[in-house]
Amino acid sequence: MSLPLPFQTVPAPMPIPFRFRSAQTVTVLAVTQLIGWGTTFDMLGVMGRIVAPDLGVANEVAFAGLTIMMMVSAVVGPMTGRWLARYGAARVLAAASLTFALGLSLLAAANGIILYAAAWVVIGIGGALGLSAPAYTAVVEREGMNGKRVIAILMLFTGLSSAVFWPILSLLNDTFGWRLTFLICAALHFFICLPLHLFALPRPIAAQLDGGAADIAPVPLSKAAQRKAFLLIAASTTLTTFITFGISPSLLEIFRQSGASPAFALQLGSARGILGISARFLDMLLGRRGNPILSAAMGIGLMLTSFLMMLVVGPSMPLLVSFILLYGFGAGIMTVARALLPLALFSPREFGLQSARLSLPQNLANAVAPVVFTAILDRAGTGPALFAAAVLAALSLTLVLMLMTLVRGAQASQPSPVTS
Repeated sequence: MSLPLPFQTVPAPMPIPFRFRSAQTVTVLAVTQLIGWGTTFDMLGVMGRIVAPDLGVANEVAFAGLTIMMMVSAVVGPMTGRWLARYGAARVLAAASLTFALGLSLLAAANGIILYAAAWVVIGIGGALGLSAPAYTAVVEREGMNGKRVIAILMLFTGLSSAVFWPILSLLNDTFGWRLTFLICAALHFFICLPLHLFALPRPIAAQLDGGAADIAPVPLSKAAQRKAFLLIAASTTLTTFITFGISPSLLEIFRQSGASPAFALQLGSARGILGISARFLDMLLGRRGNPILSAAMGIGLMLTSFLMMLVVGPSMPLLVSFILLYGFGAGIMTVARALLPLALFSPREFGLQSARLSLPQNLANAVAPVVFTAILDRAGTGPALFAAAVLAALSLTLVLMLMTLVRGAQASQPSPVTS
């Protein structure tokens, strides 16, 4: 007997109270996303320089695993969208848990560059199946158009993945060594994440209620306008993720070149993470009243202002503090907006497909950006790097404003409801 597809109408059992459903969804996905990010993307921050000497490779070669992961995730992303639409998020996330377990087991067995690279290819596939877009799709399947607040709450937890897992990984490595540490991480995916994805997520709400609601988009766009909206979202979010993934790893060097002491630079860099979490918390408080398009414009505007201020005003301690306040908060707002923009324009049924399609250019940008910005910073200095970021931010803001105009035009063209 075949299982129902995620948006297929089936007889419903007694519905679970909304708040309990939301809490259950957030709890399950917060645990699995923390483990997913903490044992893969964030893991090399602790383990990279430990693994490299034992494998006989340079540190940069070890860290190239992240580039492999992002490139593979980008390529597999569009296919993931089709699987989400066909099988539902729970099964795709379960497949990610198995894939992560396999990839981490291969890492534990790696004795050279070939098996090490192969392990990161497998982890990259797992990233496409299990990180961000599939988790957000699971939320939308269970919350419909009301999923914005739940996604914002979920992102509060996932933003803490490195803070949670770096100490854990360090302790495990000191106690058991890196190979057994990777096996323990694989076991977390197999024995915790896999059962949670398969058995602990609530039933999709679209499978319990009338499936027609899953096809209703929040903005009435024609097919041509939908394609244009998708391209505008893809271009603007790819530019901003290129900026944040390129600038953030080089923040300490930017601060040092701007005259900050090593200790002060580290304090400013740490503040960036706190500000990002604060921005996610604000978006969570706004809930349904939040507008992802307006949030995107605000976030990019704050980032652009921070870059221009650094280019125009002479270096000083107040300037660096002002910069990190504007940049950190703007980047945090944009992180949430990037996840929610597809939900602001497309129906719940289309959310997973569109989000996965967007992950292709975004992950490619994630893979390339650190190399590009590091090269500019090392060869030309802080000024050209910030100028490049400002140009990209201005272009991204222009694209978001075009998207805003497109949406307003579509809404204005709709006939007003007739009042009796």
